[in-house]
Amino acid sequence: MICSSHRIYANGYVSITLREYVSYLCTKFLDKSAANAPAHTHTEHLPTADGHTHVHSKESLRGIINRLSRVEGHVRGIKTMVQESRPCPDVLVQIAAVRGALDRVARIILDEHLTECVARAAEAGNIDVEIAQLKAALDRFLD
Repeated sequence: MICSSHRIYANGYVSITLREYVSYLCTKFLDKSAANAPAHTHTEHLPTADGHTHVHSKESLRGIINRLSRVEGHVRGIKTMVQESRPCPDVLVQIAAVRGALDRVARIILDEHLTECVARAAEAGNIDVEIAQLKAALDRFLD
């Protein structure tokens, strides 16, 4: 999956686009057999209006909320920079950092959606509906 457009950092991490990551996760998920997935039911969670049940661990939710709180603080910092008439390149660098942070949050949410929500839909036999909803969300997100 690594090509010339990817950046490899000193810590070994590889920079890829969100679209490539989505493709990787979809391939990873679709290669698994739903029959081999462990039973995973949560009767204490009610489905949303469209019938989708969101089940996420408290640790996962806490991590996502913490990341979003940091992004929120970062955006407030950018607003202050603009109010103080800081140099445009400095502001743009900070905006790029916020975009990157939001992309990382999106990847976490997408990964959990594929490994939890889509897997649950496959077990329940309504994978087509879940995949259609995922495609619609990705179309809006990636454009």
